[in-house]
This record gives sequence, structure tokens and C-alpha cells, in this order.
Amino acid sequence: MIDMDLARNKQLGDFLKIRRARLHPEKVGLPLGRRRRTAGLRREEVALLAGVSVDWYTWLEQGRDIRVSSRVLEELARVLQLSPSERRHLFLLAEQTIPLDNKKEQCYVSPSVQQFLDYQNPSPAYVTNLRWDFIAWNRAACAVFGDYNEMSELERNSVWRTFTSSYTRELLDCWEEHGQRRLAQFRASYGRFIDDPWWSEMIDKLSKESEEFREWWPRHDVLDTPEGRKVLHHPRAGELILGHLSFQVSDSPDLLVTVHMPETEETLEKLRSLMLD
Repeated sequence: MIDMDLARNKQLGDFLKIRRARLHPEKVGLPLGRRRRTAGLRREEVALLAGVSVDWYTWLEQGRDIRVSSRVLEELARVLQLSPSERRHLFLLAEQTIPLDNKKEQCYVSPSVQQFLDYQNPSPAYVTNLRWDFIAWNRAACAVFGDYNEMSELERNSVWRTFTSSYTRELLDCWEEHGQRRLAQFRASYGRFIDDPWWSEMIDKLSKESEEFREWWPRHDVLDTPEGRKVLHHPRAGELILGHLSFQVSDSPDLLVTVHMPETEETLEKLRSLMLD
């Protein structure tokens, strides 16, 4: 039988050794000094820069059974100049919760993602970030859900639009079910950002604007799965029956791509007609 803890510790040690060997001293502000027998940083240099003892760091690279705190892992990730993917891998190997990056919420997509959305026409498709902001969309999404190009930044938030837009209320066959689901998804996301003032401000705004939000928010319903089938009552096209597919962008895992696919030939023809208007 393979001891999985020993195997994981060895993988962690090997990962640190390889990343240390790839980092030149001048990259971290250290002088080259005397000639080095091997490339990369020495163990004592990593330990010094990370604020840990040389013995402790040596044990870590040797795969010994020692616990590593999130704080120390963050320091090691900083010293070794790990990429976001490498940082995530480091925390997973050490069996620690991955802290959130302290970065501005993403509000753009790459040209390739936008091209993918455009290729989905006449199926409505869009991208949302962790705040549930619509940050990219195709023409079909505007034709069905409203012209995002003409909306303010606040109006392009999915939760705000759900609870304050009369168009959205009339569009959805079962608005109350959709509203409760979207709120539960918003609550699940909020759990990751309780200290972020943006979320408190948005919750306060929604509480003032929507009676339903004020009533449902204290329930603490949590849901981290996207909605399924939608029946819409479009003001020009009539009834639209749409299935749904959501997935994360591999190089931007905080972004969610959603594509609404026609479930009937009639819906498909209606979507095509909307694209011609």
C-alpha cells in the first residue's frame, strides 16, 4: 500500500526544490557572490526570505511530516515567484485552503472568449464574474435579455437586474423561483468576500430597492450550481424555451461562461428572427 501522506509530502518537497532551482538570485535581489555549484537559490536563501528556519525549510523539501500554515505558504509563493496556477498547486499539495487573491474583480475577457460568444449566435451567451456582473455577451444575449451595451455598470449586475428590472420580471416565466435561485448563488459567492466593502454596499442597495430581497436575504439560502431550463416570454418573439450550459474559463477560473441553447426548433427560428431585427 502506498502511504498517500508520504507521497504528498514528497511531491510538495520536489515541487519546492524544482521551483527554487529555477529562480536566479538576482531575480529576488540577492548578489551573485561566489561561484555557485548549482543554479538557483540555496535553501538558506529561501528560508531567510520567507522568514523560516533553514532546518525547518530543509525538512519541508525532504518531505518530512510537518504542518505548513497558509501564511508560510504565501511567503514561499512570494519568494519563489509562483504563478497563480503554481500557487494554487502549492496550497493543494500542502492540503491548505487556497486564499483568495487580493486583486481587482475581473471586468474583461480575452478576444478568444469574445469570439467564442459571438460564434454562439443565435444562442444567447454571456460571461459573468464572481460579483455576478455581466462583463461580455453576444448579440443574441442583448436581443433576449436586454441591451447590455446601453446599461450602466450597476444595471449589468445579474442580481441587481433580477430584483430591480421590470423587464426581467416580465421576461421570466417563474420570476420568483429565478430570484430565489440567483440570490442563493449570490449568497454562496458572498461567503468568499465578506470583508470586501463592495458586497456590503450592494446588499444595502438591494435591500433598499427590493422588498423580496429584504425578505429572502436573511434566510441564508446557499446554492453554488447554475440554473437549468428557462421559459421566457419575450415581448417580440413570444415564448422561448432555452436550455443552458455553464463552464469556467480555464485561464480565468473566476469567470463563468453561460450559453442558453434553444430546446425546440420553434425557439431556434424565433432567435434567428430576433437577430435580424
